[in-house]
Amino acid sequence: MSRMAPLELLGIDHLLGEEERDIQATVRDFVEQRVKPNIADWYEHGDLDLGLMREAGALGLLGMHLQGYGCAGANAVSYGLACLELEAGDSGVRSMVSVQGSLAMFAIWKFGSEEQKTTWLPPMATGEAIGCFGLTEADFGSNPAGMRTRAKRDGEDWVLNGTKMWITNGSVADLAIVWAQTDEGIRGFIVPADTPGFSAPKITKKLSLRASVTSELVLENVHLPDDAVLPEATGLRGPLSCLNEARFGIVFGVLGAARDCLETAIDYAISREVFDRPLASRQLTQAKLADMTLELQKGFLLALHLGRLKDDHRLAPQQVSLGKLNNVREALAIARECRSILGASGITLEYPVLRHANNLESVLTYEGTSEVHQLVIGQALTGENAFT
Repeated sequence: MSRMAPLELLGIDHLLGEEERDIQATVRDFVEQRVKPNIADWYEHGDLDLGLMREAGALGLLGMHLQGYGCAGANAVSYGLACLELEAGDSGVRSMVSVQGSLAMFAIWKFGSEEQKTTWLPPMATGEAIGCFGLTEADFGSNPAGMRTRAKRDGEDWVLNGTKMWITNGSVADLAIVWAQTDEGIRGFIVPADTPGFSAPKITKKLSLRASVTSELVLENVHLPDDAVLPEATGLRGPLSCLNEARFGIVFGVLGAARDCLETAIDYAISREVFDRPLASRQLTQAKLADMTLELQKGFLLALHLGRLKDDHRLAPQQVSLGKLNNVREALAIARECRSILGASGITLEYPVLRHANNLESVLTYEGTSEVHQLVIGQALTGENAFT
């Protein structure tokens, strides 16, 4: 009998426009040629080919959903599909691109001055300049309002002191978007990486997101001019709206990791014989594959719906929380189940499933833990704030 790919079963191609399908196919080809042949080595050695950033820029993937300043101006669904294909390669690759576009570039595009936009966004769109986003601190992940990083006035200038933790792209960045407490509330600052007092030591010995640069940001009496401040952002509204952009990409992205695991498990089950018959012919195996395919398709329909809402300017933060909570949780469950189908082969880097599962453990936590998103949804349902 003929086979169908996991996302073909519902016949949903007609829900995508021609340009959306073309963008998805282009990114898939990029991942097949540049990421998948190398990702096992990058993951094992704990590094990543930074040339990917400029190549992603050449494809128009950096800040692709932003308008102007050299950005592609694609719609939200196209951006989501690009994230899906990038994460089918590796969560670290998708993180590199989404931190650049949805956090660092979006912060400047949304809250920056015209001079800041024209200075930074064009080289960031091509990958010539790499950005990072400094919000999380070691003791303040889910509660960013408690951050200790402080910016104080010094005449017309500012002086920043503090540390940020778990910062993607940090030690290879040309600029950091750093959020700090001020007498005016929380403000965002553009900090060029060559500013005296700024350093970004790399975090090593990770078991997850190994093919990704993760760093600490250290600010010791960092002096910045007044025009380093993002003028349109005061309070937590600024950084939280940036996080919402990144979370939207995750809603699509994790489906790529899940799809890659599922396709790998299906191929393995067909070729692997157990008691003189293909593993794929066993009822228990088919039941697992059917359940995982169901969740993958449901997750895609949810992501696509949220993408259409976003393109229609009707997407609410709690709806993004629904998407991230469901899709990351189900993608991680799919990766773990696929590992069980592969048996001992599933723990090696010859196959992608445990690499994806390890990565998804981080994705489950960053841009809002599952518990945070449960409370966001709970507050929407009850009108009661259960965060404190």
